[in-house]
Amino acid sequence: MTNATTGAARIIRTVQKYGGSSVATADHIKRVAGRVAERRRKGEQMVVVVSAMGDTTDDLIELANAINPTPNQREMDVLLHTGEIVSSTLLSMALDALGVDAVSLTGAQAGIKTDAVYGRARIADIDATRMERELAAGRVVIVAGFQGISEDFDVTTLGRGGSDTTAVALAAALKATTCEIYTDVPGIFTADPRVVPEARPLRDIGYEEMLELASTGARVMHARAVEVGAIYDVPILVASTFDASAPGTLIHREMTMEQGNKVRGIAHQDKIAKVTVRGVPDRPGIAAQIFEPLAEAHVSVDTIVQNASVERLTDLTFTVAPGDLPRALEVINALMPKIGAREVVSAPDLGTVSIVGTGMASSPGYAARMFRTLFDHNVNIDMISTSDIRITCVVGSAQVADAVRALHAAFELERG
Repeated sequence: MTNATTGAARIIRTVQKYGGSSVATADHIKRVAGRVAERRRKGEQMVVVVSAMGDTTDDLIELANAINPTPNQREMDVLLHTGEIVSSTLLSMALDALGVDAVSLTGAQAGIKTDAVYGRARIADIDATRMERELAAGRVVIVAGFQGISEDFDVTTLGRGGSDTTAVALAAALKATTCEIYTDVPGIFTADPRVVPEARPLRDIGYEEMLELASTGARVMHARAVEVGAIYDVPILVASTFDASAPGTLIHREMTMEQGNKVRGIAHQDKIAKVTVRGVPDRPGIAAQIFEPLAEAHVSVDTIVQNASVERLTDLTFTVAPGDLPRALEVINALMPKIGAREVVSAPDLGTVSIVGTGMASSPGYAARMFRTLFDHNVNIDMISTSDIRITCVVGSAQVADAVRALHAAFELERG
């Protein structure tokens, strides 16, 4: 990525994103406007992505469900995208009151083009022409996050963490110097500080480690946003809106050759669901027959375990998000006569705990220490999945918090 330039002058171009807690009230929006105005007056070109105010999205969902318990997803996207538009227009007004020229844009006006998967659309392309024109005119560009427009000009929303994804994608498209994500926490921690009070903020972290943490439950950054950052090499600073003294955490290409502690962080999910298809005929292509329809139904599958075949029958187990469980069961139940499986059962009361660190790939003993720690704290392991830099254990949801605290202590992550 290169900086925007005009002639020989170096112009710093920054994309910022402010989450719902950062713009929850009029006073919060004024405070954000003050921060943006200060940076603009120093000569930076500023693009600001905003989420909906506070609990606006949840309130809109509740309202829709009161009208129709099973609302059409297209109409839900049209409804939900209004929350970010309110935030963006109010921030533009607040900047105008400070004497800073600003313009608010919807996702469509900003040129964010997506596929037509309502509720969880993915960005296909960004036409930055309008934003470049506004920046050249000296304006702060404020973009409503979480949204775009399909090829048929239908409004779409990007799903959970969509505003983070919007910000990082815009930073890539605009060749920004950096992307700054402002939230209500002062950075990325070694574990959720609400679960582990001893958890400490990380100064920096590589894309690969952050992607694993985000994929396994760390809520500060969404995995899709980190993925875009990694692909386009966009440095991402995660910092606090409310604590200017905290330096935050920089997500970037890994620079440290050797980490002292091979485990960088612990992520967890309080709730996941498990689906087990029993008595599946062990024949070529059976997995494709099961997982292709799930993908077509936009059910995201995580951990997959297949038991050893006995008399050419096997059990196949996978995990999904709790919200995807009804759809997954609907798909599997429809498949049962076709694949000849005996039965399908589910368990909605599970969670996960994961240890993540690039150094684990070349160092033995981390899995053994993790499993011993969980055993010593009477945490039963239901399933295990791994990558080169991650070990994830599926455990009972009631034991997740105890598991996180035990592992954080066992790997001494409270030490800097």
